[in-house]
Amino acid sequence: MAPKPKEKGKPAPSSDSIEKLFTSLNELINKSDYEKAVKVADEVLSIAPGDEDAIRCKIVALIKDDNIEDALKSIEYARNLPIDLIFLKAYCLYRQNKLDEALNCLRSQEKNTTNMLLESQILYRLGKIDDSLKIYQSLQKSKIDFLETNYVAALVSAGQASEVHKVLDAFNVKATSTFELAFNTACSLVDMNKHKDAEQLLLSARRVGQETLMGENLADDEIEIELAPIAVQLAYVYQLLGQTQEAMNGYLDIIRKNLPDEPSLAVAVNNLVVLKGPKDISDSLKKLDRFIEKGDHGQFQLARGLDSKFSAKQKEVIYANRALLLLHANRMDQARELVTALQGMFPDSVMPVLLQAAVFVRENKAVRAEEMLGQFAEKFPDKSKVLLLAKAQVAAAAGHPLVAAESLAQIPDIQYMPATVATIVALKERAGDIDGANAAFDTAIKWWSNAMTEDKMLSVIMPKAASFKLKHGRAKEAFHLFEELVKSHGSVDAMVGLVTTAAHVDVEKAEAYEKQLKPLPGLKGIDVDSLEKTSGAKPAESGSRTGTVEMHEDTKNKERAKKKRKRKPRYPKGFNPANPGPPPDPERWLPKRERSSYRPKRKDKRTAHVRGSQGAVVREKHDAVAPDPSSRSGMDSSDSNTVNPKSNQPSTSKGSAQNAGPSKSSKKKSRKK
Repeated sequence: MAPKPKEKGKPAPSSDSIEKLFTSLNELINKSDYEKAVKVADEVLSIAPGDEDAIRCKIVALIKDDNIEDALKSIEYARNLPIDLIFLKAYCLYRQNKLDEALNCLRSQEKNTTNMLLESQILYRLGKIDDSLKIYQSLQKSKIDFLETNYVAALVSAGQASEVHKVLDAFNVKATSTFELAFNTACSLVDMNKHKDAEQLLLSARRVGQETLMGENLADDEIEIELAPIAVQLAYVYQLLGQTQEAMNGYLDIIRKNLPDEPSLAVAVNNLVVLKGPKDISDSLKKLDRFIEKGDHGQFQLARGLDSKFSAKQKEVIYANRALLLLHANRMDQARELVTALQGMFPDSVMPVLLQAAVFVRENKAVRAEEMLGQFAEKFPDKSKVLLLAKAQVAAAAGHPLVAAESLAQIPDIQYMPATVATIVALKERAGDIDGANAAFDTAIKWWSNAMTEDKMLSVIMPKAASFKLKHGRAKEAFHLFEELVKSHGSVDAMVGLVTTAAHVDVEKAEAYEKQLKPLPGLKGIDVDSLEKTSGAKPAESGSRTGTVEMHEDTKNKERAKKKRKRKPRYPKGFNPANPGPPPDPERWLPKRERSSYRPKRKDKRTAHVRGSQGAVVREKHDAVAPDPSSRSGMDSSDSNTVNPKSNQPSTSKGSAQNAGPSKSSKKKSRKK
């Protein structure tokens, strides 16, 4: 078989045409017309299929056009070409919120500035803030745009807001150099409870943002979208400052405009729901449910791509608020379903546990709530404080004071603080455990006595403990406490307490301590013996003294009566007191039907009340009903022939039926006949 003749080679592509296409491609990218840029890149690739620059331009244009899926397909298509597209693939996976895959792609690459910056962003999104901060610290000397903005955001998320000022000094930049940096710095001020400073910085951020974006020739609606996070954060600051109306107006303004900035809109709705509280629950649920949906497998997720834009903490807050709204709305089935799902979504958080306890309490299962909170407190000892406080509150509300006191006693941070000790004592006293309450005071006093801290609370706890012991018949223990308090602090109040307590134990010691008290000014000239002889100081021992006291009081009352000034009575205009006329009716303020003189009007039973359709003719009584001879003989003829002038008006069917037959009086007359 003869070999096929070789095809003639195609003419090589013109370099001029490719150069023109690349020039056009560059212009389109500069104009941000990414859709046309992709088409031009395809034209270049049709001429030169393996051109690396064309492939990169196409992928970047697709990413800029938010067409991430097609960008990944283009990267996969160029897999066999000798082109390194790992960074672009990692970035596309990061945009799709496939964070673990993106991180694995980057770790196979060498450590350069670009890769490290993307890695820090991925770690930040994964919630590994400390690892992200380490990368930012290593890149601090690199000249990367907006590095300080991301660095400050990571510090705020890591709870290190106090370090922001040092970082700005290290970068030698002002907080108002860009509106993004001003926004992040304001967030750090919010974390430091400097709300007024945060308000001023947010106002500056809005002004700088408007100037910057107007200089970039952005439209007004685009500027409003860019500055929406600042508006929401400003409303939140007003909420923290207690300016409720300003905060609500700010949130409602964002919601009414329905901006395409979904994260800002979701935060505004969530904060508005918190601000409204249990008021208008149905409307709050309706607003919040816009951002929560169920997946195919019954798993809850945030709608509109918010899952990839919110941190785990932010998502948990939104779900928790929805669960609380469901509890307030008494939708127990939905609340149970959501709380059960949250335990799987956030296994390391205590919020789902607290919500489950709230569900149990709402179902009147306080004991189950107490048991569950106690179990999780043992499972997560580093987070046990919140769980034990919740257990104490549930137990106290359910009437289990000893369980509540035991829970408070298990919190090392606050166990011996005066407020905690007072609460434990009150709970045990309510339960009748006086010995346990006394032991709580003794333990707290011993701990503060041995504590190596300057801020000792003995001067607060010991007087209360002494008063408690004195109240419950332990005067000797109270006396020793006051004695120690006088020796250590020497306050006047402690000395007064010591004298008062010693009077119950040892009178001689009480008198001895009483002499150490300074005399009150102005009491030296008072004769105590003569003061006891006055009538006010003497007890009423006999009848004669009682009579004397009564006469003395009567005299005082007469003197007071004499001192009263008599005023002339003021009469109404035209009233003559000499001739007042008949007295007014005492029942004049009562309704007529409640007065004793009221007599109801008698109804004329002879009237023929007839109801019918419009235009019906009303017949007289003697025509409508056949006369009975026996009854007619007993009735007055004049009564039977009288027609009531109101009988021509229609009446109810009931009235018509009642008037169809003879009345009771006519029956009685017929019998008498």
